[in-house]
Amino acid sequence: MSTAFYTHTDCRGHDMGPGHPECPQRLDAIEDHLLATGLDIALHRPDEVPLARHEDLMLAHSERYLVELDEFLRQAAETGEHRALDPDTSVCPATRQAMLRSVGAAIAATDAVIDGTYANAFCAIRPPGHHATRSEAMGFCFYNNIAIAARHALDVRGLERVAIIDFDVHHGNGTEDIVAGDDRILMASFFQDQIYPYSGGVPMGDNMVNVPVPAYTRGMEVRELIDLHWMPRLESFRPQMIFISAGFDAHREDDLGQLGLVESDYAWITQRLVDLAERHAKGRIVSCLEGGYVLSSLARSVAAHLRVLAGV
Repeated sequence: MSTAFYTHTDCRGHDMGPGHPECPQRLDAIEDHLLATGLDIALHRPDEVPLARHEDLMLAHSERYLVELDEFLRQAAETGEHRALDPDTSVCPATRQAMLRSVGAAIAATDAVIDGTYANAFCAIRPPGHHATRSEAMGFCFYNNIAIAARHALDVRGLERVAIIDFDVHHGNGTEDIVAGDDRILMASFFQDQIYPYSGGVPMGDNMVNVPVPAYTRGMEVRELIDLHWMPRLESFRPQMIFISAGFDAHREDDLGQLGLVESDYAWITQRLVDLAERHAKGRIVSCLEGGYVLSSLARSVAAHLRVLAGV
């Protein structure tokens, strides 16, 4: 079975304005690098990337939040202007389509991997999702792609246990808000301590494995922490599927954080998760793009991640 690469042109339509780090060019950089390195021929691109439905969004978000956000997006579409939810997070007329396409890609990837169509999948989607809480958009995020996909695997597809792994430089506070206390989900993450969103030091539930690390921590130290903190819990939990919030802004070249990872660290982390999935989850992994804002390091890091997923 092959590795699927889910993306869609709609995901480029969301634009938060000139100079914003979470920009459409992020997806272009990934695509260009895959083409230049020949890695694209090792990936299968599905013909269809559907739009998410309201019932999909309800797996992770409150009805009130969805209604209020829809009205905010409707007003942006009517005026044709950007509208800001907070100083860092805004919408444009094409944002809603990008959001629905991103969630739809994550769900379609989940279904395809569970059905055995693909061994695993990577979703090159935006906007990202791991800061979106059950009832609030923040940190460039609106719908929580990975939390919705994980709940879809459980509530719709009938799996009993899934793991969520988050290696973005920023704590996935939105995902934690949604899944904390759900004993069907084990969430393991590392993140730089004392930066946005200034959370994660005290886990919200026993199903959280939070590993905050100080600024300037390098890859070898992160690897040791993963083996010490993540792996024993994950082995004991025996997840039937693994979901990855794949943020690449812990790279040493990315100035939205101050950690020191490089491509080989992302490859090592991915290999540990692939091996875990082979032991417990029939190899099933769905990975969704989160952060990563320096285009060259983002593209190289995604490629390193994909090479391990695809076994090439």
